[in-house]
Amino acid sequence: MNVYPVPVGGMQNVTYVIEDEATSECVVLDPSWDLHNVKDAISLKGMKPAKIVHTHHHFDHTTGNAELARCLSVPVVQHEESPLPHDASVADGDQVRFGGSSLRVYHTPGHSRDSICLVGGGRLFSGDTLFVGSCGRTDLEGGSARELYRSLFGVLYNLDDSLEVLPGHDYGPSPSSTLGREKATNPVLQKRTEEEFVAMLR
Repeated sequence: MNVYPVPVGGMQNVTYVIEDEATSECVVLDPSWDLHNVKDAISLKGMKPAKIVHTHHHFDHTTGNAELARCLSVPVVQHEESPLPHDASVADGDQVRFGGSSLRVYHTPGHSRDSICLVGGGRLFSGDTLFVGSCGRTDLEGGSARELYRSLFGVLYNLDDSLEVLPGHDYGPSPSSTLGREKATNPVLQKRTEEEFVAMLR
């Protein structure tokens, strides 16, 4: 599985083009602005788009989905709780398949009700659930510090430390990390009670 990060927009967003090496089929994760750069990345490598997937419905991750879906003639995939129009829904434990590759869906609400993380090829695509050195905000509509605590410690904390963390924004000291490094250094992943976590995010 090859991964091509494409920095987009003015909010330090990252769109990921994820390629199945055997078939050159690819998934486009969180396309928003600068779609010409995304299309150029696909064309340059001769990839065959299979679907667009979103980690959550916020505008900075979905602005370009309709236009890109039309251009590439591919379906848009979102979590079943997404309020936005989409062609296919996924739920916790589902697999997003393309070519001979797949990404496992983990429902991780907290930043939004429909937030998901995707795991495959040794990578954790964490959207706005987990950043390098921090986490997504919980004060937007549908956000919940308690749900984010359960997503971080009940779901992500139990995954393999070797996973490369690829977040939806380049907000940290580096564009990527490993889950083990984040457990050791990220303030939001230090063990504390749910009440302490909620108080910290306030």
